Amino acid sequence: MTLCDVGPRDGLQNEPETLAPAVRADLVNRLAAAGLPRVEAVSFVRDDRVPRMAGAEEVVAAIERRADTEYAGLVLNERGWERFVASGLDRMTVTFAATDAFNRANGNMTLADAVEQADAIVAACDDSSRATVTISVCFGCPFEGAVDPGVVADLAARFAGRAEVVLADTIGVATPRSVRSLVERTGADGFHGHNTRNTGYANCLAALDAGATVLDASVGGLGGCPYAPRATGNVATEDLVYLLEGEGVETGVDLDALVAVSRWLEGLLGRPLEGYVYRTA
Repeated sequence: MTLCDVGPRDGLQNEPETLAPAVRADLVNRLAAAGLPRVEAVSFVRDDRVPRMAGAEEVVAAIERRADTEYAGLVLNERGWERFVASGLDRMTVTFAATDAFNRANGNMTLADAVEQADAIVAACDDSSRATVTISVCFGCPFEGAVDPGVVADLAARFAGRAEVVLADTIGVATPRSVRSLVERTGADGFHGHNTRNTGYANCLAALDAGATVLDASVGGLGGCPYAPRATGNVATEDLVYLLEGEGVETGVDLDALVAVSRWLEGLLGRPLEGYVYRTA
């Protein structure tokens, strides 16, 4: 099982504060030192579209690379792909939404165009083991409502075998039964859940039960989505580690070190974080 902390990207992109690239690199380094096997470090997007992610190359340059951590970067288009290649990061994550309306809001393109673009980026990747395709709003869209599981299954099938496929509950509407069903139907490799309706942790366990081997989480429960109204944070990495270890699932993460990262973040951001475990330690 691979636990990916998306805090430096998906977590910070929705914060009111814009953290300097050096501080974001420090967060990446602290997460890697805590034993996270994968960290999503940056997003290669336009600074004016997502200002919190500005200076991706500066973040990458300040990372103290560890051999036991895989460093990922998010790509939305071909220009982002070019920046990823130049960065030298380990894993490329390309994402698109399962609905037309969300793709238009997030990338100003249709679903068909977004899939075609993702397809071209995956094809350009010389190693399928270094590519992840994340399909967002798989369980519900803030603009179109419920999403047809058949549509998600067809999208996942297009990339199966060519990249790791992760299903995202971007607005936190999924329940364990729907997660288990869709992961089983698609054979998806991973699950990215938000805890908007307090079902995120149960959904992660359901995804594992259904065969997923990758789980996304965000330190302290940071996160959301600039294009998904009222989409609150991801599941907190330390809370998920506590749950998984208690259930006998080995994560390889030092929980105490991870809690220390959340405490550091709390002081940095000047507010309590959404996670719970760090408050009790």
